[in-house]
Amino acid sequence: MEEPKQEKFGIKHLLMLLASIAISVLIIIFSKELRNLEQFGYIGIFLLMFLGNATVLVPVPVLAPLNILLGGIFSSPLLLGLTVGVASSLGELVGYLAGYSGSGIVKSSKVYKKIELQVEKYGLWAILFLALIPNPLFDVAGLAAGALGIKWWKFLIAVTIGKTIRAIVFAYIGYTGSLLISKQ
Repeated sequence: MEEPKQEKFGIKHLLMLLASIAISVLIIIFSKELRNLEQFGYIGIFLLMFLGNATVLVPVPVLAPLNILLGGIFSSPLLLGLTVGVASSLGELVGYLAGYSGSGIVKSSKVYKKIELQVEKYGLWAILFLALIPNPLFDVAGLAAGALGIKWWKFLIAVTIGKTIRAIVFAYIGYTGSLLISKQ
């Protein structure tokens, strides 16, 4: 992995940090309204998953079960999985930007240090693996990736692969479950 150059904390970093905090706060404030997005089909699910993953260090525990449930409702589990995977990945860029902008701020927790070590050691493979498993600590991996200077597009590719595979599996679990239930 290439050695990231250390930048001074400047206005660009401050703006990214403030934007990521503002997005998280707005999502929390409007969480009830955001749940109504499901009724708009794949576009609504895309927005819901994007926003649900755009929160930084505020877990949204309903996303994985929602993905499974929706797999039983939507006619194409593959399209649902792709939609959820891509939207979730784009939402994770908010955590990455927070790490990039405030690299000196996020380095104090023990959890962060453990995940940062894994990301330093295994690079994008660690990001992909952490995105692949249901993991409430993934925001920390995004923070670490940003703070370590991993290129945003490399981070996005690894996250998209992991989250999309996971979302497709969950969608098919829901789809298969609904088929089994409907046969009874």
